[in-house]
Amino acid sequence: MTAVQINASFPPELDAPEEWDVAESEPEPDARAAVRALRERREQARRGPSDRATEQQRARGKLTVRERIALLFDEGEFTEIDGLRRHRASGFGLEDRRPYTDGVVTGWGPVHGRTVFVYAHDFRIFGGALGEAHAAKIHKLMDLAEAAGAPIVGLCDGAGARIQEGVSALAGYGGIFQRNVRNSGVIPQISVMLGPCAGGAAYSPALTDFVFMIRNTSQMFITGPDVIQSVTGETISHDDLGGADVHATTSGVAAFVHDDEAECLEEVRYLLSLLPSNNREQPPALPPGDPADRPTDRLLDLVPADPRRSYDMRHVIEEIVDDGDFTEVHERWAENLICGLARLGGQVTGIVANQPARLAGVLDIEASEKGARFVTMCDAFNIPLVTLVDVPGFLPGVDQEHGGIIRHGAKLLYAYCNATVPRIQVILRKAYGGAYIVMDSRSVGADLSFAWPTNEIAVMGAESAANVIFRREIAAAEDPERTRRQRIAEYREQLMHPYYAAERGLVDDVIEPGETRARLIGALSMLSAKNASLPSRKHGNQPQ
Repeated sequence: MTAVQINASFPPELDAPEEWDVAESEPEPDARAAVRALRERREQARRGPSDRATEQQRARGKLTVRERIALLFDEGEFTEIDGLRRHRASGFGLEDRRPYTDGVVTGWGPVHGRTVFVYAHDFRIFGGALGEAHAAKIHKLMDLAEAAGAPIVGLCDGAGARIQEGVSALAGYGGIFQRNVRNSGVIPQISVMLGPCAGGAAYSPALTDFVFMIRNTSQMFITGPDVIQSVTGETISHDDLGGADVHATTSGVAAFVHDDEAECLEEVRYLLSLLPSNNREQPPALPPGDPADRPTDRLLDLVPADPRRSYDMRHVIEEIVDDGDFTEVHERWAENLICGLARLGGQVTGIVANQPARLAGVLDIEASEKGARFVTMCDAFNIPLVTLVDVPGFLPGVDQEHGGIIRHGAKLLYAYCNATVPRIQVILRKAYGGAYIVMDSRSVGADLSFAWPTNEIAVMGAESAANVIFRREIAAAEDPERTRRQRIAEYREQLMHPYYAAERGLVDDVIEPGETRARLIGALSMLSAKNASLPSRKHGNQPQ
């Protein structure tokens, strides 16, 4: 090999060679070798820490992080970033354990052809616990999702903050929370709980729009069973404290619950197909295969004319919407109010409806909270609202009053009054008192109000009203019961007939049940270009 003459000057204290032989320096760079080394590192990152760790993950009945991502995105399409990221912490043996990805996989890909971002914990690495580098990857991804105006999905399977990294891990959660709030109502945020989620980590899912959970696999709680037992003496299992069914029925944290991961991720894909990519877009529409003018005369048999008889409002919704396809949110929590997404004439629509089959469809604390959150979500993402009303009022009781029914009921009222999307009310049967107003009446800003000929709109039911107005007359009558029946009939005839509200413009039209679907689709089409705005303000001070 030819020697190269070196002409550089050297300080006198150094013995400078007259020649510098290239053969004795580092080997000449080899691009192919570098590419091979890159591929090996990528493959190592994709495989994860070890086969044993993968076997342990499967023994828990859980998929690996890469398998989950493959189920979420369209086949074979996922772009990973920060796959070679490693932590830089030391102490407690961390300096000897520096796996690629640092326990979270981040990137983006198409779901039904539209870009979606994802971060997915890898429980095989540090139990999915969050450290500084782990958090920085999620921060970067959330910033990219915001910049791109695309939804973000968190596949959560982590043990909380990485204890060995101390306050750095806690600060990482703070950055996630701050971004959750900044992106709230800007891009859809979905949390899928695929394992444990304890302590402060539980607050990020709570700040997102929808939470999915898996039975017998995922749990969420701030303080675990061991801490509770040591502080209060109560003994409880992980599932009984924060399992999927608990959060679906009692706390209201989980919007959707499934039995396995594959089914769950398929439903996440479907939910994304109903949501816009961001708050500047309309929800994705589909060519309607169900005729807009399809008669819905079956509603005459589904809904009894007697306001005291029960029925399942879900059957009404399925009869009205396209192809009977209805995705209910919080199906098992606050069951006296139904909230969900469907299509009418191919357009995504939010449905809010009283459920006479549960507590006669009354509004209570939990139903008010459920409805308020759903209405706010629909308004944020340009989803029009249809409200089906059959409500006898607010639930009476000391527990409700002391629990803050005034404050919580005001949340639903605030959400409707604040919503600028198209809003249509349909009154099927009874609509009494303050609950009538709160269920998106014309007086609080509904664009249109329709009523069936069986509707009864009043301050209260005829029996209660007559007992109040005519109590002295009834008490003094020779036949109190006969007098009471007469006064009830009089009150119903004068103030509760189906056309009383229509005569005063509080109902825009009284329609036949069989016309409901066609009238709703026509009205939503007319309102599709609605452009309403609120007064300039930093934000409102909604009831808490």
